[in-house]
Parts: sequence; structure tokens; C-alpha cells
Amino acid sequence: MTKLSSWGRLSFTEQKLLALTNANRLPKIILDLNKKSAPEQSNLSQSKIDKSNNQTNKEPINTNTDEQRGTNINKEQITTNEISDENINSINHLVQQQAIVNINDQLSLSNEIKYTNYLPRGNGRSYGDVCTNSNGLVLSSLYLDHFIDFNPSEKWIKVQAGVILKDLQRFLVPQGYMLPVTPGTQLVTVGGAIANDVHCKNHHRYGTFGNHVKEFKLLRSDGEILTCSPNENEGYFKATIGGLGLTGVITEATLALKEVKGCLIDAENIPYSNLQEFFALANSSEADYEHTVSWIDCITGNGERGIFMRGNNSDDHEHYEINRNLKVPFEMPFSLINKFSLYSFNKLYYFVQQLKNKPFKVHYEKFFYPLDHILEWNRIYGKKGFFQYQCVIPTENGIDAISEMQKQIAQSGTGSFLGVLKTFGDYQTVGLLSFPYKGFTYALDFPNQGKLTQKLFERLDRIVLNAKGRLYLAKDVRQPRELFESGYGSQMEEFCKYRDPKCSSDLSRRLMGF
Repeated sequence: MTKLSSWGRLSFTEQKLLALTNANRLPKIILDLNKKSAPEQSNLSQSKIDKSNNQTNKEPINTNTDEQRGTNINKEQITTNEISDENINSINHLVQQQAIVNINDQLSLSNEIKYTNYLPRGNGRSYGDVCTNSNGLVLSSLYLDHFIDFNPSEKWIKVQAGVILKDLQRFLVPQGYMLPVTPGTQLVTVGGAIANDVHCKNHHRYGTFGNHVKEFKLLRSDGEILTCSPNENEGYFKATIGGLGLTGVITEATLALKEVKGCLIDAENIPYSNLQEFFALANSSEADYEHTVSWIDCITGNGERGIFMRGNNSDDHEHYEINRNLKVPFEMPFSLINKFSLYSFNKLYYFVQQLKNKPFKVHYEKFFYPLDHILEWNRIYGKKGFFQYQCVIPTENGIDAISEMQKQIAQSGTGSFLGVLKTFGDYQTVGLLSFPYKGFTYALDFPNQGKLTQKLFERLDRIVLNAKGRLYLAKDVRQPRELFESGYGSQMEEFCKYRDPKCSSDLSRRLMGF
């Protein structure tokens, strides 16, 4: 067993989001979101762990740098969730009303949260108001970024909650291990992945992130620190996984790992022409392929065509260098995503992917997190930004509901070039408010076109409601209470038993009443 680090030492200054602070105090700060300060360099790459004898250098491993956190957040970018220009409750307005403080001292933290409404926050990558707390306190966990313990023989690692998944993966993969489940971006924290119970392309094989959490520490506003696991404080364990940060502050977590041979994925792309073909491919692939996902064309009107992608971790030990990141250099004055560009892009993308008609090898980062390599990609949507709409539909209602959603999107005059369709397996989730269940999940990015977008969402909401589906809370900023209660209401009474009475967010006030 390898001891890596202990609680506490500051390791970086976060650009544009966190104010530089003394390590011995925890001040409330209304942030100047446009102020820049230079981050410390990560020493993760300098840390040397010998897998054979489990020896490590004595310096703590700190992980977060601005490049690794990816797209920085500023006031203009946060407006991507506004539904209209007139919406005074925009995310931009909410963030300016927040006091964001840095968690770096446990005693100060426990004193701070006794007396005020607060919300823990990771890297702020959620697309909605799940990580905002207007007129309240937001506790950033990004200073809690140290690795604590690593046990290769038993295949687990213990880290602080602010560690970014990208750093964790880049440390683990050369050692022959990997996180079993990660979301579509690796620029999220461990605490955020637990709180949103994120999923991957392999739900049918590994379930959600929460299925591989062995234990975590939870700090409550009364100062109590709970050790939570399937065998200890089980109620808090289930409520915190997928609990949206409303049960307290996760300070550290122990995660189960899976073994891998290298960094590559053996992948293949298969074109399909309609939803029936997609469902047939999904059903036939799950037994032999760990990772399955599909891009679907929702704009050209050519019979719901798409590209089905599947793959497995490769046994190939070949070293593979990933290309340098691209970057959208500035925010566009208007959205580059419109019905004209979408039509051309979707035709080109379908044609190019068709050419990859033979199995190929790809680095896991390119396969799992393609958008992470385009920094500031949200700028292509212009100042009004975009929404992501993600739902899950039970298997028995999947074809009819998704087909009807496709029709409504085509008729609306808007569309998405990032349409993702995949299956959720019959894997029991741990969290009371976790999103996945057996069925089909459909995720789409839409440029914000005000009332036109709002009307489309209202029609999609009705389809999801009638199909007994639900929306992903990590991606939501506008769903009606009726849809939320239909999808999650049966678990709310049990969840509220474990909610920290001082925890609140804009999403919880909007949908849960607290």
C-alpha cells in the first residue's frame, strides 16, 4: 500500500474563479471573475511510483492546472444557460450573487458552514443551475486536490474530492489501471462525479460512477464527519451518490479500479439508416463490447441515420501520443450552429465516419472525451450560448418516443450537431436520485434561440413525460416541476431524510422547494 499525501496543503490558484487566499483562513469573497492569476504547475508528472515495489516520492501529489481544467468559466460564458435575453434569473446573474470560497482547512470549513446556506462545488462543468447558489455560499473543492492512498493489489485509490478525473486517469493508466466509469468529459472532480453519479458508454457493463465508490468522508454543517459506505451510514451513502451536493461536503473518496493493458481502445464505426437498425446494433453489441454509443443525425431528415460506435480496451501496449488541443480563439458574435451549418456539418460528418469502415485503434481520451481537446468549444454558440437536453426513456417506450422527438426537432427549424443516443443496461444504481435506469438516453445540444428553443423543449418535455422518462439534473436549468416529480418524486421523501439542512442550490429551490 502506497501512502501518497495527507489533508491540507494548498497546491494551486484557480484562474478566473477562485481568489488567492491565505492557507490558514477561509474568507468569503465576492469574486472578480475576470481577474487572472498564474497557477502553480502540477507536479503529477514528476511523481514516480514503482508498480513492483509500491514506492513513491515523499512529496504530495497535487494535480490541478488551468490546462487540465480545460475551458475556463467567466461571466460571459456562464450566460450559456439563459433561455431568453429577458430572463433576469440567468446563470450570469446568479453567479455574481454568490460568495465562492476555497476549501483548504477542515476546521475553518466546519465553522463556516454552521451559520449559512451553502453548496459544495467541484469544477463547475454542469450545464445548469445544479452548481449555483444565488445569494448563498458556494464551497469550491478544487484545493482538495491530493492523492492520499493507492493500493494496486486490491485495485483501489483514495483521493481528495477536488482531484480532476483527467489527472487521476493519467496517473492510473501507466500503472495498468483505469476508473471503470467516467463521463463525457474528464475535466470534472471526483466529488462532482459522485454528486451527479455520472455515467459512461459502458453502463450495460459497469453501471455508474457510484457503483464503484467504496467509501467517502462527508462533512455536515453540524461539524460531524461521517464515513459512508455500503456497510456504514448506508442511507447517507445512497443519498449522497447522485445527491447533487445537498447532503454535505465530500472531502475524500476511495474508488475501485479496473485493470487495463494500455491507453488504447479497439474501436469500429458502423453506419445505420434508422432507429430500428440502431436498436438492433445496440442489442447485438452489448455482449461483446464494453463501450457502445451512437451519433444520430437529427437535422437532414434522411430516416434517422447515424453512426454506431463500439469498442473495447485494447491489449496492445503500444505507446500513443495524443495530439495537442485545439482552441476556439474568441467568442463568436452569433451562433455558428444554425440550420444551414448543421445540414452541411451532419452530411460531412456522416460521410467521413462512413469511411472508417474497418476496426481502428484510438487513444482512450479521444474515444471517451472528444470535446475536451477543443478548448473553449462553447464559444461557437455565441453570447447567447446553448442548452443540453438529455433524457432517459424506458426500453419499452424507446423507439416511439425517440422517433417522435426526432420529428419535433426537425419541424422546429432548429437542431443539434451533437446528438448522442446510447443504451443504459439493467444495472442497479446506488443513488436515490441517480439518473440512469434500463432504457435509452438521448442527449442533444441546442443553440439558445429564446422562445423558439423554449417551445421546442416544452414539446420534448411532454414526450418524455408521456413515455415515463426523466431529464438529467446535471444538464438541466429549466425543466418544469411536473416533469421532475414524475421522474424523481418517488425517491424525494427518503432523500430528504439525509439532506443537510444548510445545503441548497438554485436547482433544489426551483424543483424541490428548499
